Amino acid sequence: MGIFKNIRNEIRVIRERDPAIHSNMEVFLYPSFKVMLHYRVAHKLYKSGHYFWARWVSQRAVRKTGIEIHPGAEIGENLFIDHGNGVIIGETAIVGNNVTLYQGVTLGGTGKEHGKRHPTIGDNVMISAGAKVLGSFKVGENSKIGAGSVVIEEVPPNCTVVGVPGRIVRHNNQKLVREDLNQVDLPDPVNEDLKELKYANSQMINRIIELEQQVKLLQKELDGRNGGQ
Repeated sequence: MGIFKNIRNEIRVIRERDPAIHSNMEVFLYPSFKVMLHYRVAHKLYKSGHYFWARWVSQRAVRKTGIEIHPGAEIGENLFIDHGNGVIIGETAIVGNNVTLYQGVTLGGTGKEHGKRHPTIGDNVMISAGAKVLGSFKVGENSKIGAGSVVIEEVPPNCTVVGVPGRIVRHNNQKLVREDLNQVDLPDPVNEDLKELKYANSQMINRIIELEQQVKLLQKELDGRNGGQ
């Protein structure tokens, strides 16, 4: 895709997904637009073996936008980065088509891998603000990662993941927790576990009280028998 087609495509993608943009001219001020133009140039330089110049171009983009995309990352079409400040995409990350990332998202590594160190993001994935996807696994197509989640293992297609560490709460449009999912009221599996633990503790305490009462009754019976002898 040529540079002018890239520009037209970026304008279309941003205007489709951000209702705050009211004109094409505004798009030229948008961080996602700037960083993607820099990335396309840097990626070509990287693939040609011009690693220094690739990094130079990408670091200029970081200073202008607050978004860091390593020039070695493989990014498909129609990536949309909303707001974008603090987004990091690592060198061996692979991002599919029609992916949406919000501010503060990290597609990073754990620091222990060699070779392919960063995640592969399938088509039509949405990763909400502040989420961290760390490791060389895949996030399947059409999946959603909730805000603030930390994902450290593979996610099948058509799933919703929330929590630290990330847990699957919806799969193939079937809820795996009781709450409805939206961008405001995300399910909280940790809180659910705490509620279950609190209930279990309450049951255990009640059982201990019952056992203590039984022990007291047995003690009284035993004392009565000993006194009668």
